[in-house]
Amino acid sequence: MLFSFLLIVVVGYWIVVMFMGGDVDLDGVELPLGLGGVPATVAFSLYVALAWFVSLAGTELSFGGPLVLGAALAAGWAGTKLLIIPMRRLFPDRREPSRHDFVGQRCVVRTGRADAAFGQAEVTAPDGSSAVVQVRTTGGDVLSRGQAALIFDYDAEGEFFWVMEDHS
Repeated sequence: MLFSFLLIVVVGYWIVVMFMGGDVDLDGVELPLGLGGVPATVAFSLYVALAWFVSLAGTELSFGGPLVLGAALAAGWAGTKLLIIPMRRLFPDRREPSRHDFVGQRCVVRTGRADAAFGQAEVTAPDGSSAVVQVRTTGGDVLSRGQAALIFDYDAEGEFFWVMEDHS
C-alpha cells in the first residue's frame, strides 16, 4: 500500500511536468545515500518505482510483510543507485561562468600602465583559459606593464575589475 500511494504521487508529478511545464530539478535538493548526481525528482521516482515493483512481486510470492518491506527498500535503493550511475553524464553539474569568477585571481598588466582611469590585464580562469580584462586601481596606485596584480572586486556598472599590486 505504501509504495502504491507514492507511485501515484510520482506518476501525477510527471504528468504535471509533461503537460503543464513544471520544473524537473528541485534546486539544492540532494538525496542521501549516494543517490545524488541527477535531479532529486528523477532519483526519487526511480526509487519509488523499483520499490513498488519489488513489494508487489514479494506480496504475490506470499512473503511476510516486514520482509517484503525491507526487501523493497533495499532493492529500490540498490537498483536506483545502479541506474543513476550512467545517467549522471546526462546531468552535468555546471554553472554558467561569471565575471565574478575572476575575483581573487592573479593577473598581469598588459597595457603600458594601469591606474584609476585606465588599464588592461590578462587573467587566467580556473578552467585554464585566459582573458584580457579592463582593470582599475585605487588610491593613486599605478601599475606598469608586466606587473602582477590581484583582482579583489568587480564593478558591474563600469564593467571593470578592481586590482591591487600583488606582493606574493
